[in-house]
Amino acid sequence: MAKTEAETKQKASGNGPAADLVVCDACPVLCRIRPDRTGACGRYGNLGGVLTRMDPMVLAQKVAKDDGEMVPFLTDGSWDGRILPKGETFVTGIGSGTTYPDYKPAPFIVSSRYDEVDMVTVVTEGIFSYCGLKVKIDTDRYIGPETAAVRCEGEQVGHVTTAEYGSQMLALGGVRHLTGGSKKEGNVTCQMMLMLCNKGEVELTVDGGASLTIQAGEPPVINGSREERMRVGCGSATIGMFAKQWHGHVDEVIVVDDHITGVLTEHQAGRFLDMAPGGIRVRGRKSTPGRYFQVAEPGTGWGGTDITEPLSIIDTIDAKAAHPGERLLMVSTTGEDAEYFILDDDLIPVPAEMPAPIRKVVDRIGENCEPAMASVLFMAGAGGSLRAGVTENPVRLTRSVKDALTRVTCGGAPVYVWPGGGITLMVDVTRMPDNAFGYVPTPALVGPIEFTMRLGDYRELGGHMDAVQGLDDVTHGDRLKLMSWRDDNPWPADVGKKP
Repeated sequence: MAKTEAETKQKASGNGPAADLVVCDACPVLCRIRPDRTGACGRYGNLGGVLTRMDPMVLAQKVAKDDGEMVPFLTDGSWDGRILPKGETFVTGIGSGTTYPDYKPAPFIVSSRYDEVDMVTVVTEGIFSYCGLKVKIDTDRYIGPETAAVRCEGEQVGHVTTAEYGSQMLALGGVRHLTGGSKKEGNVTCQMMLMLCNKGEVELTVDGGASLTIQAGEPPVINGSREERMRVGCGSATIGMFAKQWHGHVDEVIVVDDHITGVLTEHQAGRFLDMAPGGIRVRGRKSTPGRYFQVAEPGTGWGGTDITEPLSIIDTIDAKAAHPGERLLMVSTTGEDAEYFILDDDLIPVPAEMPAPIRKVVDRIGENCEPAMASVLFMAGAGGSLRAGVTENPVRLTRSVKDALTRVTCGGAPVYVWPGGGITLMVDVTRMPDNAFGYVPTPALVGPIEFTMRLGDYRELGGHMDAVQGLDDVTHGDRLKLMSWRDDNPWPADVGKKP
């Protein structure tokens, strides 16, 4: 197994002639690599005096339906490079190498024929100094105030950003944390992003908030508790969805929520059902009938609030509207917390056994909650080396992407390209092959990127036509790995069709 340069810590003079060294130009670090060792990133090595990308390049194949299913990966060393019959093959950027420095064409510019059309896919690994992660955490649980610092190993690596419907959001990484702070901050940020992008588990803390364990495609762990449900909606929405099912079985329902707490008989849904006013007024700021803001502080209790005793949000009970025997349900937006009360002769809510029809609706709230999950989206700008590796006139590539003549993918996975200038993309890492990302110690992430277009369009945008090679030439190398295509990913050669 090749050793890294960092592991040896020896001077070149003690390891043979300088002629045996290979200078790696795949990133600005310019490692001087001794024979049978790798550079600092572990991605490139000196094999027989030749700078070599150590990991195999990944090819994905879409097998025709009548050929049956393909195993996800062939065992290492067992594939002779021959393509399986009747299968479309896509060359991903994983293991391909980079275009750095900028004057070089992309490592692979591959021609193929699809649907009777000549196509080209430009394949490379991008060195992304400008990159970050958007992490969506499906929970109402309070994780910390907006803009609060998010830390990994004590270093700030991002911040809490705007919450979305049923989810908390983090913005992690970015060029400021990679390059604008201390060396340790940059290295920790880079390794944190690398782990999350490769679908690994990362532990984070939020200043003034929670501790988090995050892994793409897995339920988040908040303060040591594994989340199970994403809320069905805010308190008002929950009232609207289930009002008719509660009608006749309960006199008042209060759905506790950090953002919008709902009160059934005041709510428009209760009015449409001609429900008599319940006379129970909750704390907070009234927005519109049956909708209340700020009934409690954010927290880890009911509905993302800090309360554990639901009756504490009741402000007043109006004796003119409420009545003894009134049936009251208090429930959270996930259905995980629910209590049933009956008002006594003094109009005090007394806990009671929840009737089966009401329990059925509470359970239905839980049934309608989607499973809690952490989603990790890699976001980056495709700039200098990437575009110059495609064409001598890089702005033409940008225009071609915006005109939908060129499809951008990352490891074959579809990306969202942001509007406006440049090629700013975002991709769900769970739709990419495993271990698709690497790093360089500048620090920056390295990720696969592919540009697929018609051969004629590639020629028109000033592509490196002298570097184009056929698919058969690429698929007979000795460092290749074949994987099956994900059926939920669109085929990149279907340029012009929506992902």
